[in-house]
Amino acid sequence: MAVSPKEIEFNFNEDKMRLKIRALEKELEKVHLGGGRKRIDKLHTAGKLTARERVKLLLDKGSEMQEIGAFAGHGMYEEYGGCPSGGVVVVIGVVSGRRCVVVANDATVKAGAWFPITGKKNLRAQEIAMENHLPIIYLVDSAGVFLPMQEDIFADKEHFGRIFRNNAKMSAQGIVQIAAVMGSCVAGGAYLPIMSDESLIVNKTGTIFLAGSYLVKAAIGENIDNETLGGATTHTEISGVCDYKVENDKECLKTIRSLMDKIGTPENAGFNRSESKEPKSPIRKVYGILPAERSKPYKSRELLKCLTDESKFTEYKAGFGKTILTGYARIDGWSVGIVMNNRELVKNGKGEMQFGGVIYSDAADKAARFIMNCNQKNIPLVFIHDVTGFMVGSKSEHQGIIKDGAKMVNAMANSVVPKFSIVIGNSYGAGNYAMCGKAYDPRLIVGWPTAEIAVMSGAAAAKTLLQIEVSSLKAKGEKITKEKEKALFDKIKNRYDEQISPYYAASRLWIDAIIDPIETRKVISIGIDSANHKKATEAYNVGVLQT
Repeated sequence: MAVSPKEIEFNFNEDKMRLKIRALEKELEKVHLGGGRKRIDKLHTAGKLTARERVKLLLDKGSEMQEIGAFAGHGMYEEYGGCPSGGVVVVIGVVSGRRCVVVANDATVKAGAWFPITGKKNLRAQEIAMENHLPIIYLVDSAGVFLPMQEDIFADKEHFGRIFRNNAKMSAQGIVQIAAVMGSCVAGGAYLPIMSDESLIVNKTGTIFLAGSYLVKAAIGENIDNETLGGATTHTEISGVCDYKVENDKECLKTIRSLMDKIGTPENAGFNRSESKEPKSPIRKVYGILPAERSKPYKSRELLKCLTDESKFTEYKAGFGKTILTGYARIDGWSVGIVMNNRELVKNGKGEMQFGGVIYSDAADKAARFIMNCNQKNIPLVFIHDVTGFMVGSKSEHQGIIKDGAKMVNAMANSVVPKFSIVIGNSYGAGNYAMCGKAYDPRLIVGWPTAEIAVMSGAAAAKTLLQIEVSSLKAKGEKITKEKEKALFDKIKNRYDEQISPYYAASRLWIDAIIDPIETRKVISIGIDSANHKKATEAYNVGVLQT
C-alpha cells in the first residue's frame, strides 16, 4: 500500500520529536546524578541519603509530582565545576495526602552551597508555595553561600536574605513550613529552620550554628567541636532551637509525614472539576502533528484535541480573530479556558489572508474579552504558545495593533484566576508577553523540547545583527565579500540559536521545566490542584482599557 505524503510528513515529525525527547531524557539522567557518583557514594558511607532519595521517600508512593527547575544552572558556572539543578531539588508533590512544595539541598553539589541560581530557585519554590497557599518542607543540607560568588547572592533584594523574609511572610499568612536539618546548616542559613513553624534535626549528621568550630576558634579563641557546638543533642536539649531529634534520615522523613498528616483541611478556591476522561485523539499524536520545520503551518485544533478531555473544545468566537483560538475545555477533569496561537493560515471576515502564529488586532481583542470572561466565571486559564509576535506594518498600525495588544496584555496581567503557560513552539517578542510569559506570573510555565523563547527567531535576529555588523565594518573601510558575510551570519546565528533553546531558558528559570509533550495534561492538572488551595484575594479589575 502506498504511503501518502501526509503520512510521510507525520512520521518524519514524530521521529524528530522522539529524538528531542530522548535527548531530554539523557540530559535529565546526568542532572539526576548531581555532583556525581563518587559524591553520592560518600554520602551513603556517611549514613545519609541523597536529596532525590530523601524526596522520593517523603512523597506518597504512586502520587504524581512535578519537579521545578531540574535544569537550573545547566551549562552555567563551568569555571567552578558546574551546579547541576542549582544544587537543590524542588518538587510540587503530595505528602500524607497533602499537596505541598518540597525543597531539598543537594550536598553532592559543592556541599549544597548556594550559587546565584540556587537563590533564584529557592525563591521560585517559595513563590509557588505563597501563590497557592501550599505547605512547604525544607530538607536542609547546605554549607551556605558559595563565597567566590558572594556579591551575586548576598545583599540584593532577590538574593539569599529574601528567603528569610519570605519565611516570615509565609508564617504570617498561615502557610505551614517544616524544616529538617539533615546535614550542615550554617551562618545566615541557620535562620531558615528556626523561622519555620517546626524543625527537626538528625542526630550526628545535622548541625546548626552561626559559625563553625574553626571560625569560633579564630573569632573568640574557644575550642569546641561542631557536634557540641550545634548538634542534635545541643539544639533539642540545651538551646531548644529544634523541636524533634531523630536518629537518621528515614526516621526524619517518617516524622515529617506524621506531622503533615495532622494539618487541617485547606480552603478551596472553587475551581470546577468532574471525572477525568482521556482525549479521544491519542496524546502521543502530538509528536507527528507539530512540524519539525517550525515555520510550517499546522492544524492547531488537531493538536488541541490531543490535550483536552474527550477531545472536546467549546470554541469562543470561532469565526473572529482566527489567529488565536479561545474556548472552554476540561483537562484531567478540570474546567479550563484555553488561549492558543493558531498556526494555520486563515482568512479573516474581510477575506484577507492572515499568517498563522501572528497576533492580529482582531485576535488580540477577542483574547482580551475571553480572558475577562474566564475571570468572571472563576475558570483557570491555560496559554499555549506558538507565537512569532504581533502583526507589523502600516495597515496594522493604522488599525491600532498597539492598542489592541495592550488591551490583551492588560486583561491577562490583571487576571485573578490562576494562569498556566505551555510553550510548544515559538514564543517571541511581545507575543511571549501577551501569552503570559514568565514576567506575567503564570503559576507554572513549562516548555516542550521544541520551545524557543527570544525577542525573535535566530534567523531574523542574525539578519538584523548582520546588517548592523556589516555597516559598521564598511564604515571602517573593510570590504565584505559574500563568503565573509556568510561566515558572519553563521557565527551570529549559532550564538543566538544557543540562547533561544529551551535548555538555555530552563537553566535560567525562565521556564519551570522542559517536559515530554505527553506530560502536559499532568502538569496542568497538578498546577490547578495546587492553585485550588487559595481563593483570589481581590476582585478582577483591568483598569483603563482603550476601546
